[in-house]
Amino acid sequence: MSNSLAIAATTETLRSLLHAQIQILDPTLAGFELTTKPPDIARKGITKAQLNLFLYQTAINAAWRNLDMPRQVRPGEVGNPPLALNLHYLITAYGDESEDETISHRVLGGAMSALHDNALLRRDDVRSALQNNGLLASGIADQFEQLRITLITTPLDEMSKLWTALQTQYRLSANYEITVVLIDSRVPARAALPVLKRGDDDRGPVAVAGRAPVLESVRYPRAQVAARLGDDIAIVGTQLGISTTTVRLTSPRLAAPLILTPQPGDRPGEIKVHLPTIAEDAAAMSAYVPGFYTVAVKVAAAAGPALVSNELAFALAPTITVTPNEAPAGTVHVAIACTPRVAERQRILLVLGDRQAELDPPPDPPPDPPPPPPDPGEPSAAAFTLDDVRRNPDGSAKTYVVRLRVDGVDSIPVVYDDATGTPAFDAQQQVKIT
Repeated sequence: MSNSLAIAATTETLRSLLHAQIQILDPTLAGFELTTKPPDIARKGITKAQLNLFLYQTAINAAWRNLDMPRQVRPGEVGNPPLALNLHYLITAYGDESEDETISHRVLGGAMSALHDNALLRRDDVRSALQNNGLLASGIADQFEQLRITLITTPLDEMSKLWTALQTQYRLSANYEITVVLIDSRVPARAALPVLKRGDDDRGPVAVAGRAPVLESVRYPRAQVAARLGDDIAIVGTQLGISTTTVRLTSPRLAAPLILTPQPGDRPGEIKVHLPTIAEDAAAMSAYVPGFYTVAVKVAAAAGPALVSNELAFALAPTITVTPNEAPAGTVHVAIACTPRVAERQRILLVLGDRQAELDPPPDPPPDPPPPPPDPGEPSAAAFTLDDVRRNPDGSAKTYVVRLRVDGVDSIPVVYDDATGTPAFDAQQQVKIT
């Protein structure tokens, strides 16, 4: 029910309460000054008894920060929680021109007594305080939670730090916390339609016997840290099978998940999925993108909802070819062809040995006609420039291994001997500096 005027309305309510109650509690203070100024200028031009009310901090109310506003959001609806604030005030008392501290003590005593007796502000009192100053429209008097006033005991060292931050000399003061000011969100709630039936033919909830699959790990070929198109990946878990089961790969770079059909695994408790190569499925060039995915298993039921497993991270590495494979020392221009194609807004880096290079900026397009869109059946092309690429210190040629990093996933620059399985760096993913 409150709006952005709620903070000012709370300050004005306290000011009105203190101004009226102090003079009732101590008639000798009639005509005292009540201000709401920063402490460093509060005393300027004032010589009589004075009380200054200063809002020095706002804090989020932890109990209300994630709660929907009562009576505004019903079950099944989604709305933004209100901005719930605790307001911290510093009240400071001053004496008259005689600088007699007993006068300031009487002012402070009257203020603390008034706040103690009115620890819970009544709605009618709030309305009366805001009637003639244009702040009644704040709605603070009608908010769900009433305003509560609490005296906060502040250690002397913290109080000293506060006054140091205010850049003025310390005066006897008291700290109060006002809870809670609820400022309504201006984002409208999303209201759900009434439920007409529960399930097909209004049969109500459906109970499915059995547990959903639980995924434990993803195992890549040859203990690599990522997979490439053409690889078989193993998914390890419990409650896994291949009947009525599909594997879902999800990437934020793709409009829809990729659905794969699993195969029996090599070991108990696992299944395998094959990532098709471009030769096996030409659509894989545009269907996949290199980078990180999440993998999940979905088991369809004969009746009722499907069972879906938890999700695990899965990395698909790009497959690249490097041109040229030999270049003179100095400035080196490297061209990369990458499969599958890289999507728009993906972050691409070239790793040459232990150096990294950003993608070269694209050339200015011709004014007319516009360039044709890239062929989805062709690999992505990327160009990089590296300066001061050197040979070995003794002047001999030096070979650099090249990797392409797409969204944090590196290409795999390793090949394996078909007979022995021995790994070696791929000669087609190297640049020899002569």
